[in-house]
Amino acid sequence: MRNLDITPVAYPSGPALKRDPVLRRATLRDVARAAGVSQSTTSRALSGQGYVAPEVRERVRASAEQLGYVPHAMARSLRSQVSRSIGVLVSDLRNSFYADLAAGVAGRAREHGYTMMLVDVQGSAEDELGAVQAFVATRTAGVILTPVTAAASSYLIEQQVPLVEVDRQFSPGRCDAVVVDNRHIAGRVTEHLLALGHRRIAMLIDETAWTTGADRSAGYLEALGAAGLPAAPELLVAVGWSADGARRAAVRLLTQRQRPTAVFAANNVLAEGLWRAVSDLGLQVPADVSIVSFDDAPWMSMVSPGVTAVAQDVVALGASAVDRLLARIADPDEPPRTVVLEAQILPRGSTSAPR
Repeated sequence: MRNLDITPVAYPSGPALKRDPVLRRATLRDVARAAGVSQSTTSRALSGQGYVAPEVRERVRASAEQLGYVPHAMARSLRSQVSRSIGVLVSDLRNSFYADLAAGVAGRAREHGYTMMLVDVQGSAEDELGAVQAFVATRTAGVILTPVTAAASSYLIEQQVPLVEVDRQFSPGRCDAVVVDNRHIAGRVTEHLLALGHRRIAMLIDETAWTTGADRSAGYLEALGAAGLPAAPELLVAVGWSADGARRAAVRLLTQRQRPTAVFAANNVLAEGLWRAVSDLGLQVPADVSIVSFDDAPWMSMVSPGVTAVAQDVVALGASAVDRLLARIADPDEPPRTVVLEAQILPRGSTSAPR
């Protein structure tokens, strides 16, 4: 890296100070010198905390604006022990679900005067733990996360940092959470397929260790049981988290001698893999196989036929998480609460009665 020869800057008193933005950022000390007051007076004038004569306050603010001074938010929070930032950890921003969730958090946080610090951990438990440790070190007011293990939530609980688990829970009863009623909604989807006349219904699931996968598979199995249909192990297929994995699994599933007449994909990524597998095999939807997705995605209403999907209001999910976090910040001793949101099934052209 090239070394820069930077000449020290002389600081005249008075409001006419000019600074070269190429050299460095203005500091509180620069503003104080420009306004001809002490740093403590400058700090009070800019923060609005403590008395400063009105004409001095205006002079300080004018100097700060002229210099392009930006307060050091981290230093301010360290001094006051109060932060106006919310840490947000999501699993994969390439997935529209997490992007919409972050948008919901950002919008509601902004309404309440908070900023969002967003980290995409790409499903890495190690990166997730490192991110929450960084949030604690910078005195973040609270954390909203879609956890991939219990470690991050446990660490925040031990550090007494307000947190909200979203979409799935690893610490039920120990911290707040905002989720959808996965079990009930998955049961309703399965009942929809049963009502159309399907009896051999498969489910592609990412995993069953997380509450999302466990609850969605439980709802599916309960609906089959209520209809008097035995669970067929070969029809409940764990495929991992990638569309390619779902595509390969769906090809195997749909080339069985007794293939299913309907397939329920447990999230939008798996639904993408399922759609591609159906295309690979030259099957017609819904004539040859009906498909349903838990989670809607923009492409599902653009293809023909459209994909029947469970539509979560993910932006509202993010906003509700902020509401719960701010309630926790206001009342740290309140017992943990789990907020359960509903979702709706959007019938489109991908489901019909079997042949």
